[in-house]
Amino acid sequence: MKLDLINGKPGRSMLLFALPMIIGNLFQQFYNMADSVIVGNLVGEDALAAVGASYSFTTVFIMVAIGSGMGASVLASQYLGAKKYREMKTSIYTFLIAFGIFSVLMALLGFFVNPAILHALKTPENIFGDAVLYLQIYFAGLPFMFMYNILSANFNALGKSQIPLMLLIFSSILNVVLDLWMVAVLKLGVAGVAIATVIAQGISSVISFGILMRLLKQYETEGKVEKFDSAMFSSGVRIAVPSIIQQSIVSIGMLLTQSAVNQFGSSAVAGYSAGMRLESVCVVPMIATGNAMSTFTAQNLGAGNQDRVEEGYRAAFQIVIGFGAGIILLSQLFYGPIVSMFVKAAESPVAFSTGTAYLRFTGWFFCFLGFKAITDGILRGAGDVKVYMIANLVNLGLRVSVAQLCSPLFGIQFVWYAVPLGWFVNFAISFLWYRTGNWKRKKLIEN
Repeated sequence: MKLDLINGKPGRSMLLFALPMIIGNLFQQFYNMADSVIVGNLVGEDALAAVGASYSFTTVFIMVAIGSGMGASVLASQYLGAKKYREMKTSIYTFLIAFGIFSVLMALLGFFVNPAILHALKTPENIFGDAVLYLQIYFAGLPFMFMYNILSANFNALGKSQIPLMLLIFSSILNVVLDLWMVAVLKLGVAGVAIATVIAQGISSVISFGILMRLLKQYETEGKVEKFDSAMFSSGVRIAVPSIIQQSIVSIGMLLTQSAVNQFGSSAVAGYSAGMRLESVCVVPMIATGNAMSTFTAQNLGAGNQDRVEEGYRAAFQIVIGFGAGIILLSQLFYGPIVSMFVKAAESPVAFSTGTAYLRFTGWFFCFLGFKAITDGILRGAGDVKVYMIANLVNLGLRVSVAQLCSPLFGIQFVWYAVPLGWFVNFAISFLWYRTGNWKRKKLIEN
């Protein structure tokens, strides 16, 4: 089924488009969580802390990949809305090639610098070796993860968000099965969950590439389709760089605040790891709605429907509020059983109390993240990216400065006290710029 984002009720179209992304990303988060759940229960608290210390680093690269895909796919969405299929194909090919090369460079960078980064983050010595091992295996398979996310963004740009969903369900199940086999049967510990993730992502990326190439053949074009266009690459990069910053801002904040958490010891790191894993699930519907808003904006601006974009923005607020209410209920009523999946209160009281405190506080404020995500989504979809990039940098600065300056003096809880503050200020800046209407005057393609 191909959803029509240009016609029909905007709220319904956007929600139906976002739901497969939400479900798919939840599966992706669940199989990432499986690493922590399995090592936490079958190996021990130190193994959970090692994976958790690595997670804040790997998430940066994941969000760079997602941001790259979202930024690059804006052009494809606008060309699709304008029914310029030859240019649409060229833009997709251009960024598959460009980001394929980029992903290899990122993998090499991550592989060689991760020990230095872990040292700089003051990773406790008792988990340092396992954290380095996990990251080295992870970065060996980074190009697979990177390309999978680029391919998924292109499916979404084409209105085919159900394809990444099916692939993520398959990949998630495969990853969990491999996790259990490598940890419980082969006794590979932290290395086992890293190897399982690389294998699952590698298979999914190969299948995704084959499906996309077959899908593009359905769009008939006249004339030769270029495989690389430098002008398109330049335009796409101008959107992709701020998009990378926007998508990765939370994870960069996690990485830069990790050193503040690490000073409280490995038990606190384990609890914080559980909290981060749960936060990564809660952000999914908000980020997916923002990404849907971006594709919705790009397609409708490509078709010349500016008023429809504003109508869709109002509908997106209602979607965010609905998701936010559900997160509040879950985080306040079920925080104990949720955190117990990772650490048990009787066995690891410090880790358990840290994780529950993180979840219970941040659970109230995810609407702020959603409001920021949909507002940034409009600006990104229109190609009006400078101000929202600044807004996201302010968000990052607030999170890091409060965590680094206040947590040593007043306690670890200031690491998460700064989170909603950053989200709200980010939203306020982006919203004020949205109100100027500058995004309506942006022209990425000629109609």
